[in-house]
Amino acid sequence: MRSHESEEMYLETILLLRGKRANVRSIDVCEELGYAKSSVSRAVGLLHKKGYIEIDASGDITLTASGQKKAAGVYERHRVITKALMAVGADQELAESNACRIEHVISDEMFEILKKYIEKE
Repeated sequence: MRSHESEEMYLETILLLRGKRANVRSIDVCEELGYAKSSVSRAVGLLHKKGYIEIDASGDITLTASGQKKAAGVYERHRVITKALMAVGADQELAESNACRIEHVISDEMFEILKKYIEKE
């Protein structure tokens, strides 16, 4: 993985896939993101090494407690930023695509301001 952003994107993807199906394997992540198997394999290995995921003998990927916490935080940022962008007039597709980028660079302070704004609506 090249950056902190990629790590977060993979964790968020695993979280969302686990919500849709009982088992998540590297190939599922490849298909969801449209990435090469080699890229996903490397990323999964690094996430495992960092303690964010576990991989069983059949290749099923599960988030550890720390992986779940980090993935949930990223997903919350994504949801809140998407809602904020839609509240100021963006359609869902535009809001989603921009939220993916913004969620990785927004400060904690600015995120909390957006979150409070969205919770009021």
